Amino acid sequence: MGILDFLSGQFIDVIHWTDDTRDTMVWRFEREGHEIKYGAKLTVREGQAAVFVHEGQIADVFTPGLYMLETNNMPIMTTLQHWDHGFRSPFKSEVYFVNTTRFNGLKWGTKNPIICRDPEFGPVRLRAYGTYSVRVSDPAKFLVEIVGTDGEFTSGEISFQIRNIIVQEFSRLIASSGIPVLDMAANTQELGQMLSKGISSTIAEYGLTLPELYIENISLPDAVEKALDKRTSMGVVGDLDAYTRFQAAEALGAEGSAAGQAMGTGFGAGMGMAMGGAMTGAQAGPWGARPQQTAAAAPPPPPPPPVEHVWHVAINGQTQGPFSKARMGRMATDGELTRESYVWTQGQDGWKRAEDVTELAQLFTVLPPPPPGA
Repeated sequence: MGILDFLSGQFIDVIHWTDDTRDTMVWRFEREGHEIKYGAKLTVREGQAAVFVHEGQIADVFTPGLYMLETNNMPIMTTLQHWDHGFRSPFKSEVYFVNTTRFNGLKWGTKNPIICRDPEFGPVRLRAYGTYSVRVSDPAKFLVEIVGTDGEFTSGEISFQIRNIIVQEFSRLIASSGIPVLDMAANTQELGQMLSKGISSTIAEYGLTLPELYIENISLPDAVEKALDKRTSMGVVGDLDAYTRFQAAEALGAEGSAAGQAMGTGFGAGMGMAMGGAMTGAQAGPWGARPQQTAAAAPPPPPPPPVEHVWHVAINGQTQGPFSKARMGRMATDGELTRESYVWTQGQDGWKRAEDVTELAQLFTVLPPPPPGA
């Protein structure tokens, strides 16, 4: 092999690019001296474009396909070099491969809250975030406006600029939309389409398009959301007056010891009946407003049933109980409770003998007088 054949073999014969990084948008085909052999094969795969830059100037752009680099398919390069059809020597040019597929899952969001006027709540501060996808629609323009001479350009290098454009347009759109905050969740799709349309002309100046743009969430400040939750709870409760009385009754029923619970049985039943009568006679309007009373007043509720006492008994210096009255009767029958036994119940002033307590004295058998003629 001669020296000329050896030197000719050092020049590029095949130009192509495969990428598995998932975020590379532009990659420059590197070769010492950028020498490309006349007649070399250029492979441009689907989702790619190849841009030839000659002496700092965009020359030819190749779409997907297989090309033989000759004068008949490099018209601009031929014009720049003043080639004729007899050209056979290598030429120097930079080749940039541009990824024209979609770059998905890119995120955007408002760094600071957006102040707008809501028709229901007045001035409010809103935050929003979402995702979008971007695609190179004009490889030559994208190379000139964004990439420049960068040998490898990723989607992360352009995402910050696009995010700022989205947020700026979103601020303008949300402030002029007139959509109430409570209805924005139902209109995120329409807002996303309007937002994408509003920034399409700006993005096109970079040689880009946004095939998809989504608004995932629009939120209020935490304090406002808590107040909104309280307002919702008030709407669910309805009559606050009746609800307050119901809570008070439940709180009373939950307190106390075993003795208190036993006392609360009768008391709670009476209060429940009283509350039922009160709520029946006081149908509430908005926020406690009541209709006018009818001429025939409702009868007063029946009094609560008497409260049954429970008793404690002092046996051998120790307190035992509480016992119901029925249990005390059985203890008196069995002899466990005598007239001299000391007893105590809630509300009683100290310990007393059983025979001195009117309610218990009847438990002890009264001996009949002697029969006649005894």
